[in-house]
Amino acid sequence: MELTQEKAHELFEYKDGELFFKPYKISLNRQSKKAGWKVGTDSGHGYLSFQYQKKKYYIHQIIFLMQYGYIPKLIDHIDGNGMNNKIDNLREADKIKNSYNAKIRTNNTTGHKGVVWHKNGKKWMVSITENKKIKYLGLYNDFELACLVSDEARDLYHGKFARI
Repeated sequence: MELTQEKAHELFEYKDGELFFKPYKISLNRQSKKAGWKVGTDSGHGYLSFQYQKKKYYIHQIIFLMQYGYIPKLIDHIDGNGMNNKIDNLREADKIKNSYNAKIRTNNTTGHKGVVWHKNGKKWMVSITENKKIKYLGLYNDFELACLVSDEARDLYHGKFARI
């Protein structure tokens, strides 16, 4: 049985980015012991998860479902923090858009997305990815200018999903 918006509202209470169990009857005279407890366990992937009817859900999926009535294929955490499940930090995305909002890679040596040192040209090279294609944006003597070009291009091509 799929978790529905109605069932989620019946089971959980949303408070400031977190879910809590609501009290429910487990027998005629007893209520659930978990009433008021926070929902979710660490999934090991930077998200909180919960199992309902033998199906695993991420807490951000349940919160999105409670707010909008459906669970999209992919939910983007705007600030990049998978534990920040405030509704205003969640938005529907596809894989490409979600990748635009990715954090800077750990192997990045410049500290800026889209800017690398071009050894042969002895200048800063700027490129971005747009719809799985690399857009070359030029070579620059000045690092700050290269960073500005990269930021402006990501803002132009990636829109609200651009992580600057």
